[in-house]
Amino acid sequence: MMVIKKIALSVVLGSSLGFASTVAVADGKALYAQKLCQTCHGLEGKAPIAPMYPKLSGQNSVYLLNQMKDIKSGKRSNGLSMVMKPMIAALSDEDMESIVDYLSKVK
Repeated sequence: MMVIKKIALSVVLGSSLGFASTVAVADGKALYAQKLCQTCHGLEGKAPIAPMYPKLSGQNSVYLLNQMKDIKSGKRSNGLSMVMKPMIAALSDEDMESIVDYLSKVK
């Protein structure tokens, strides 16, 4: 009986984690559009408007999040990061995580 309870708990917890990730991706997609990221990085981060802007879709989520945090904190201030700074300044850590989660899953 105890084994069945453990299995049931694992299934419930595992499925709720998957749901949370799906919600974060949906929120990230909405935030990406709402915060006008596509203006420079293109729809879904796939087709930047100019070669100097990076393609964001499919990038490693840890890398993307670190880049955003470095720009926000001022640790990264080279090139176009100064253009990004006011855009990222308006994002919370949770917003950045949602956007990154979304972008890393775009194929």
